[in-house]
Amino acid sequence: MQLVVGRIGRPHGLRGDVSVEVRTDEPDRRFAPGTSLATDPASTGPLVVESRRWHSGILLVRFEGVTGRDQAEDLRGTMLVIDSDDIPPPDDPDEFYDHQLVGLTVVKPDGEVVGEVSDVLHHGQDLLVVRRGRTGTAGAAEVYVPFVKALVPEVDLVKGVLVVDGPAGLLDPDEIA
Repeated sequence: MQLVVGRIGRPHGLRGDVSVEVRTDEPDRRFAPGTSLATDPASTGPLVVESRRWHSGILLVRFEGVTGRDQAEDLRGTMLVIDSDDIPPPDDPDEFYDHQLVGLTVVKPDGEVVGEVSDVLHHGQDLLVVRRGRTGTAGAAEVYVPFVKALVPEVDLVKGVLVVDGPAGLLDPDEIA
């Protein structure tokens, strides 16, 4: 699975620098000089970071072979991606990457299947978006479950299952508005 770590924005200056909308917690690592990044569309890359610097809170990157503003403009909108297999697992066994959680089957403690994790939101508190019913069902209801140990006591990546043990009504279809 490919994960987006950045999106190329507009050119900066005349020498081929581009602004990058950072979508990773490790920009210094992902955009280190010499790093090769796959792209979406794939035909644009791979791109190798020649240099990078921060300017007024914006990451500016120069890629090898991109020497002018016109070449930089041609890269605008390109997604910079890495393979999820290249990411080491977290040190904490209770910590997970979003891509590990999305797609997990959600079950109640008794084993009843209630849905699938369709997204993870980070709004002050991490929220799992659980799509009720079968995957791909049109109009399937979604519920938001705070991703805390008290409500999500078990995450089994090997089995592809996440247990939600919430209060009555949290996952009941009759309670969904």
